[in-house]
Amino acid sequence: MPKPVLRPPQKYAILATIEMPGTIEMSETAEGRKRMDVFYSSTRRKDNAAVGVTASQAILKGLSDDGGLFVPDHIPALDKSLKELSGMDYRQIAYEVMKLYLTDFTEEELKGCIDRAYDEKFDTEVIAPLTEAQGAYYLELFHGPTIAFKDMALSILPHLMITSAKKNQVQSEIVILTATSGDTGKAALAGFAGVAGTRIIVFYPKDGVSPIQEKQMVTQKGDNTLVVGIHGNFDDAQTGVKKIFSDKELAKEMEQKGFRFSSANSINIGRLVPQICYYVYAYAKLLGEGKLAEGEIINVVVPTGNFGNILAAFYAKNMGLPIGKLICASNDNKVLYDFFNTGVYDKNREFVLTSSPSMDILISSNLERLIYRIAGNDADQNRTFMEALSGQGKYEITDEMRTQLSDFYGNFADEAETAAEIRRLYENCGYVLDTHTAVASAVCQKYVKETGDTTKAVIASTASPFKFTRSVMNAIDAKYESMGDFELVDELSRLSNVKVPGAIEEIRTAPVLHDRQCDVDEMQKVVREFLGI
Repeated sequence: MPKPVLRPPQKYAILATIEMPGTIEMSETAEGRKRMDVFYSSTRRKDNAAVGVTASQAILKGLSDDGGLFVPDHIPALDKSLKELSGMDYRQIAYEVMKLYLTDFTEEELKGCIDRAYDEKFDTEVIAPLTEAQGAYYLELFHGPTIAFKDMALSILPHLMITSAKKNQVQSEIVILTATSGDTGKAALAGFAGVAGTRIIVFYPKDGVSPIQEKQMVTQKGDNTLVVGIHGNFDDAQTGVKKIFSDKELAKEMEQKGFRFSSANSINIGRLVPQICYYVYAYAKLLGEGKLAEGEIINVVVPTGNFGNILAAFYAKNMGLPIGKLICASNDNKVLYDFFNTGVYDKNREFVLTSSPSMDILISSNLERLIYRIAGNDADQNRTFMEALSGQGKYEITDEMRTQLSDFYGNFADEAETAAEIRRLYENCGYVLDTHTAVASAVCQKYVKETGDTTKAVIASTASPFKFTRSVMNAIDAKYESMGDFELVDELSRLSNVKVPGAIEEIRTAPVLHDRQCDVDEMQKVVREFLGI
């Protein structure tokens, strides 16, 4: 695999670091230059001569018919210099990044999607502010309508999807089918609720999300929404959703009734591409503020569950963003930590419910995109690994593949270390982290201590502490244990000197509108009933 570019990219350069069979075409851009169109193919395709689909087609399908994930035929280089990007706002940078991947969207279409996504629904004009605390930069990705990083992509996905449907003359109603470990569900519901031509069904583990996360979902308005708690964990929900997607008979019935499935999970390339944008934005912002020299390398730390967020950082690095280490932070469900340390991915272990539930995952779906890449873009080899994971619950990559993971560092923080990190930041500087960000922050501390690497670090702050008030407040002081959930919200606001987010205020007295539960083997039945098929 060619080494990622770590220098500022030259203007108008094209970097094709991932090559797959398919037709490569050139598009004339508004600037009057040529650039490569990007096509997408499945990580499990069986015909190595298969031609890829366009970005809009991949967004509409979500998951490939063969169960694989769509990947770009090449990773494009940034075609603006870092200095140019440093003078842009979030929306402008989002366009500069997404135009390189969504090459069948016109400038008008893409800018329209971006403007509708990143508007007043975010509570800060800059969309993703950076806060410096205790020697690290925390990239706050939680200022959207559901106060979690999923808003960064799920605010734009409905617009990308509706635009994609029009571009491909799709008349069917789009049914969004999603499994959530807590945050994706509400963000997807908020994005798709009331959107004409769509319905959305969200499955979540009934006892595996925080009280605030559950309240956000079950109070969701919209006749086109359905929220269902399953008796099982997130992996059960995710596996159930994938099974429904791959049911050919159901797909045929859906088509006859005027429906088609798509996904709002990070398996959808329309989720992954917008996530690349905020890493580019973070670097550009620090450069513009004089906190980085142009070309200076940063490390990126990401609390990781389904692997999509850190994969987006990996893509950003391979576009030419000067990133050194990609630090993958796990909680007690440390399947990724073990993988990076041993080359063995093994989900055969106890599933631990932690205070960072969005990371309580043992099957990290987006890792498949990385496995495919380090396997030399070999769909057959990747499929063998995925079949082993499905059958035996584990696989082991080759030594040659392991050598290509040098960009990554994996570690974990247990519950005590997570709580201690929340307390450390609060006591030292008054900055309050949520539990997921605290995992990342604690792992960042471990990395520096272990390696002596003092490279500036950007830590992805993936959720507001108001979403996990009980865990956060108990970490600060055990005296808060006896308080009610919304009492804790008000006390956290007082301690942190931060106004209670609107997303929390609106659910204080909101009625429960979704109270359905089901077993995992009843998920398809629930879908059929909601759609009337």
